[in-house]
Amino acid sequence: MAIIDNGIYVDGIRTENSTSLNETFELMRERGGMAWIGLYRPDAQEVREVADELGLHDLLVEDALSGHQRPKLERYGDVLFLVLRPARYLDAEEEVEFGEVHIVVGPDFVVTIRHAESPDLARVRTRLEHDSALLARGPEAVLYAIVDEVVDKYAPVLAGLENDIDEIESQLFVEDADATERIYKLAREVIDFQRATQPLAGMIEALLRGSEKYEVDVELQRYLRDVLDHALRISDRAATFRTVLDNALTVESTIVARRQNEEMRRMTELSIRQNEEVKKISGWAAILFAPTLVGTIYGMNFEVMPELHWTFGYPLAIGAMLAMGFGLYVVFRKKGWL
Repeated sequence: MAIIDNGIYVDGIRTENSTSLNETFELMRERGGMAWIGLYRPDAQEVREVADELGLHDLLVEDALSGHQRPKLERYGDVLFLVLRPARYLDAEEEVEFGEVHIVVGPDFVVTIRHAESPDLARVRTRLEHDSALLARGPEAVLYAIVDEVVDKYAPVLAGLENDIDEIESQLFVEDADATERIYKLAREVIDFQRATQPLAGMIEALLRGSEKYEVDVELQRYLRDVLDHALRISDRAATFRTVLDNALTVESTIVARRQNEEMRRMTELSIRQNEEVKKISGWAAILFAPTLVGTIYGMNFEVMPELHWTFGYPLAIGAMLAMGFGLYVVFRKKGWL
């Protein structure tokens, strides 16, 4: 049996520990106390054994056997069923690790089912056992203490997320720094955190609305209102984080686009300069080619050629070379090639 702890409390004081669940149920009814049964990743048979003894609804049992649920609150007659998603922040990985705990609260019992390592319910139990006045207020006191523990542990997660967001904001305008992937991953973590925390306020408000009908202790109602205030602040901060990250992603996209445009502009300017250089080189090549062409023709050493034995043939060839070169120079100059 996946029982982590199994205690019976009378007037807020823990009585003799029982050795089995059957004994727990017998002593609970015999002493008129409250049983708090803690289970860790129980199998279906173990959950149904508890459910049959306590008369739990089939739908509740089905939900208790299912992991990876979103936070919710459901009531089956005088039995409450809650799903909470505790969280802790892993700084090295920049990730939020989520746990899951199911809480079944009846008139004289509390059953907690953990599907992950967190939350630390042993810490909650120890805290309550040192505060018998609070524990004497019944199963609702245990419910309050667990919800309070889960909500309190959200504070370090918020601090870790806020620190990473500050780092991203500082990184945004650093030259050659690409924060797009980091922003996207952190935004996913914030969204998952919102899914775990956003329903809490509505759940606690529902508990408070039913307090009078189910005769919940007035002092516990005050405690729950305090937890509600914390849950609302957490929800508001998570929403703010998401807005900041959405804006950061927009800014980062704008910066990346600007850098790409600047790179394209530099490449275009370079291409233009290269084209200008090619024009100059081509122009001078054409100017030098003209006299080379004349010289090549007259360098063929044929006996029968125009002006070959003419006195002014050489000056004419030189003049033609210069004229052709100068003409090409004027033309290219006008076109802006030179």
